[in-house]
Amino acid sequence: MLHPVRSPSPFTPEPMLREFKAFVMRGNVLDLAIAVILGAAFGKIVTSFTTDVLMPPLGLALGRMDMSNLFINLSGTPYATLAEAKAAGAPTINYGLFLNSIVDFLIVAFIIFLIIRQVNRMKGPPPEPEAPKTRECPECLTMVPALAHRCLACTSVLPPPTVAIV
Repeated sequence: MLHPVRSPSPFTPEPMLREFKAFVMRGNVLDLAIAVILGAAFGKIVTSFTTDVLMPPLGLALGRMDMSNLFINLSGTPYATLAEAKAAGAPTINYGLFLNSIVDFLIVAFIIFLIIRQVNRMKGPPPEPEAPKTRECPECLTMVPALAHRCLACTSVLPPPTVAIV
């Protein structure tokens, strides 16, 4: 007895893996993956810049305070530093760390703004729209060439074009 040839099930691993490989190898997926990886690395650089370079002089200018150590203690027990409060498990509102995160965000947003601005400059001004190649006959509403003086369908005399045709 002959058995019919069965096509592979769409749920078998081989077709699904082939489809997944085709999906991953698309250009936009790879571009997105690279952008995420570079963005994460860039975020670490900006965070280090904010906490290690920018905030210490700002804290010095504001009276020798460590901006990342600013917190509100909700437990009632006094703690000298945020590290002590965290070690004791005390509930705190860490507004200094929040301020650092805001500065991180502003730096990243400004750099992205500069990059997009430069890319837009490199693209140049948007192209001017082309003049229409056809226009409508006012008598029979047939589309005729823009430079035509008579309609092809009804032979009526057409008014001069309203848009300058180059």
